Amino acid sequence: MNNTVLFVICSLIWGSTWIAITYQVGHTSEPLAVAWRYTLASLCLGGYCLVRGLPFSLPLHVHIKMAGVGLFLYSLNYTLLYMAQAHIISALLALMSSCIIYINVVLRRWWLNQPIRLEVVIGATFGLTGITCMFVPEFSKVSIDAALVVGLVIALISFLCASVGNVISERILSSGTPVIQMNFYAMSYAMVFLYITALFSSEALVIPTAPSFYYSLLYLAFFGSVLAFGAYMKLLKQIGADKAAYVVLVYPIVALVISTFFEGYTWSWLSFVGVFVVIIGNAIAMGKVPLFMRRPTII
Repeated sequence: MNNTVLFVICSLIWGSTWIAITYQVGHTSEPLAVAWRYTLASLCLGGYCLVRGLPFSLPLHVHIKMAGVGLFLYSLNYTLLYMAQAHIISALLALMSSCIIYINVVLRRWWLNQPIRLEVVIGATFGLTGITCMFVPEFSKVSIDAALVVGLVIALISFLCASVGNVISERILSSGTPVIQMNFYAMSYAMVFLYITALFSSEALVIPTAPSFYYSLLYLAFFGSVLAFGAYMKLLKQIGADKAAYVVLVYPIVALVISTFFEGYTWSWLSFVGVFVVIIGNAIAMGKVPLFMRRPTII
């Protein structure tokens, strides 16, 4: 499957999961909600491996790294993201998520000794500008208070954890570990971490009664985790964590289109400008604009 198809799959699915997550928030503790999501996802992946006869045996050092992915990308990132969404609006989260690209660039240079690609940094900056244009009307609803500050801090820690998980994943996959098995183990480790966290949490372990919680759970587990993360890890393996992370700047566009039909989002001329700028940024980041292709900066 080529990179464009993988990119589109991630963008379309994750663009819809922003709304699905809102049906998860407030029904039970965040670690428990995310644990159920990865329980279902790991069962799907494990069943697929059994049916296809894919090998489960991997070296211990790979298991340690996969546990790191489970902890940072699948456990901490999503638990904190659920918590942040309870304090700040989705538009602000979408804007802040752009920082993942910059963190990935730095961590790839530091941990993997990979060059900093100028086109990725320039493309990310275009994308950040475009996202800002798209969500300007929503920012007027933001009031500065203690809850906002808490939400911002939680979101920043979430995105830092996501970047750490991204770079560890690239390291695992670049050594030849298959995507499906890596995701199976990483999500299984995440599931264990999350159940332990939920067990020792001060929050009551409430079983949700709203059908919408379970519908969204199924969607997040199968589409948001199994399919989208499978596509994303394949993309990350083929083009690197810095370029793959540009997905976080594209799927807010999908979220806005969905919001138009379900939440009454009204498009302005600035929204269309923002979409155009994000698309231009994507083309630059993926190396489709020769003007911005230069020798990578090594620092």
